[in-house]
Amino acid sequence: MEPQKALEILKMAILMERRGHAFYSKVAEQTPDADIKHIFLTMADEETQHVKFLAEQYVSYEKNNAFKKVEFPDLANEGFATLILTDEMKQKISSAGFEAAAISAAIDFEKKAVDVYSKQAEASVDPNEKALYHWLSDWEDGHLKILVDLDNELKEKIWNDNQFWPF
Repeated sequence: MEPQKALEILKMAILMERRGHAFYSKVAEQTPDADIKHIFLTMADEETQHVKFLAEQYVSYEKNNAFKKVEFPDLANEGFATLILTDEMKQKISSAGFEAAAISAAIDFEKKAVDVYSKQAEASVDPNEKALYHWLSDWEDGHLKILVDLDNELKEKIWNDNQFWPF
């Protein structure tokens, strides 16, 4: 890949992750419930980890025109993936409230991240670059699946609470 293009993609990815961190941090700051705050702080922390991996690659590519080989953490044991979204916690999130709106916005962030990273992984020929973007895509896809499941449950709850069912 052309060096300038690789650096531009890394810059864009770092910016995207920083925006995600800012968003999740702000939601956590404005959420009164400690459990829900913990969910968004965990997501903010994970975005910071993504920035760290991307920044390391940026420095490596800028100096050597190559992505460096990195040992990535096992996603199954990472923060957001290990959170247990209990029924009690889900009940605390109002289906039509601030946190539900934040979850909907987060879904959009995560979809964009999965799209960007998966396309970059596909286009990559450098095995270390491909590994980085596959790993990031998988991590963001894990976030996306959890958020979509939560959003679907919240929609179901609002339909039931407001008796929207036609039968």
